[in-house]
Amino acid sequence: MRLQTGASAVAFAAAASATSLSDVCTLSNVKSALPSNGTILGIDVVPSLSTANTATSQSYSYCNVTLTYTHPGKGDTVVVKYALPEPSEYKKRFYVAGGGGYSLNSDSTGGLQYGAVGGASSAGYGALDGTSYDDVVLYGNGSINWDATYMFGYQALGEMTKLGKYFTKGFYGQSSSSKLYTYYEGCSDGGREGMSQIQRYGDEYDGAITGAPAFRYGQQQVNHVFSNAVEHTLGYYPPPCALAKIVNATIAACDPLDGRTDGVIARSDLCQLNFNISSIIGEKYYCAAETSTSLGFGFSKRAEGSTTSTTPAQNGTVNAKDVAVAQGILNGLHNSNGERAYVSYQIGADYTDAQTEWNNNTKTWELDIASTGGEFVAKFVQLLNIDNLSSFEGVTYDTLVEWMNTAMVRYMDSLQTTIPDLTTFQKSGGKLIHYHGEQDPSIPTASSVHYWQSVMSVMYPGPMSSKTLAKLQDWYQLYMIPGAAHCGTNSLQPGPYPEDNMEIMINWVENGVKPSRLNATVSSGEYAGETQLLCQFPSRPLWKNNSTFDCVFDKASYESWTYEFPAFKVPVY
Repeated sequence: MRLQTGASAVAFAAAASATSLSDVCTLSNVKSALPSNGTILGIDVVPSLSTANTATSQSYSYCNVTLTYTHPGKGDTVVVKYALPEPSEYKKRFYVAGGGGYSLNSDSTGGLQYGAVGGASSAGYGALDGTSYDDVVLYGNGSINWDATYMFGYQALGEMTKLGKYFTKGFYGQSSSSKLYTYYEGCSDGGREGMSQIQRYGDEYDGAITGAPAFRYGQQQVNHVFSNAVEHTLGYYPPPCALAKIVNATIAACDPLDGRTDGVIARSDLCQLNFNISSIIGEKYYCAAETSTSLGFGFSKRAEGSTTSTTPAQNGTVNAKDVAVAQGILNGLHNSNGERAYVSYQIGADYTDAQTEWNNNTKTWELDIASTGGEFVAKFVQLLNIDNLSSFEGVTYDTLVEWMNTAMVRYMDSLQTTIPDLTTFQKSGGKLIHYHGEQDPSIPTASSVHYWQSVMSVMYPGPMSSKTLAKLQDWYQLYMIPGAAHCGTNSLQPGPYPEDNMEIMINWVENGVKPSRLNATVSSGEYAGETQLLCQFPSRPLWKNNSTFDCVFDKASYESWTYEFPAFKVPVY
């Protein structure tokens, strides 16, 4: 930190001995804590645009600070805001919360409950004001906004963290050499954002918690229209109730395979290896008529493009065509040569992307292009400033592979977020808890497994052994959440969900208490309130009785999670 002189020295001394929020939450103290230009390479702070005021959030008092910086030579403006707890509550921690969909984090107060300073960034395109990245990714047809792309991809949060950590120490009068524990937490694109941070700013973070990361961006986003491609290729659009019946019948059939009948598929691998969904053919289904609003899923927005529709009562029997669609989706995308391009959702997950639309005029079920994937293909691949594909005419499985390849190459250094070498993070002492709902219908669970395997193979090359596994698990732990959906519990399966990940991470980082299993609580159903200590991958749960399960490993189950992607000519990590 630079030497303090004059008024700055007075403000610095006040911060160092402060006992109340009013002592430190002053504009003079804020300005005294700012880095001089050149201190953080690539960031020039504009002190005159700083603001500071006291505020409260959920009974926490804090100093609400906004800072403004620019990138030298660009003439742009980036606003960041920080929530700094009262000096008596400050525990020398900095906390970064992830966003979701195409939105970066907009709330800086998430760290207050942990005695941490939190931050959020405008990313230079208005993210703090609700502007979504997909609103600004194109300047116009064919013209990519690369500044916004890199800021959304990783740069905004990285710069916010580097500036925030420097500023935090000065704000509280903490020496520049003293420890400031830095944590990240997020799910979905927030999980991808977390992976982007430890991949590119590994020495800035002590602990990261990443849920269901939306990385491998090109494949992941195009994959949202794969279910539509299956229906289009087969020329059949199943009633949603038929697909729902297949899901519920699968859950009922596979539930006992994990050793306990509790309404939860805790071993989708055993279900995949031992259950044939063709056995559901002939089972009856019924769904009452309903009016619903389509808001998309995962990355879609609750804005333009939302539609309201009325569907009739559905009363029928699961047929071979219904099962063919479901099985085609479970098989995952392959090109016309039979080469795999991507993974699919685990058996037992809801077929969200495959939902069809009722046409009141023709009295038939028709294709309903999933908005999440459709928008991505239209804007990010075809570079057309529209919100969805208007047609699937002429689209084949090879078309999807081409879309994936185009997106992977185009956004390899910005959005793909699959760098498997985490050496900087690991050598800096970083700890990573990575989790994923096993029945996630938006981001395939095997996507997380594949990244974990990529890190293992790159950082600990050679056959996996107990020794290399122990080395990896000493700092990187992967957990699958039985029955859970996308970043939350599953209404179809009353399974457990982790609730205190940050407490576990803080204890690991600051006290050296390394977890071997992950604490989770069942929130509904017969076993509501039960605490389960989840197994760390590649171990899988197997119930011995209704109250106890072991964490076991078997080769066939592990291999069912293992995929290669020969449809692409470059490694897909």
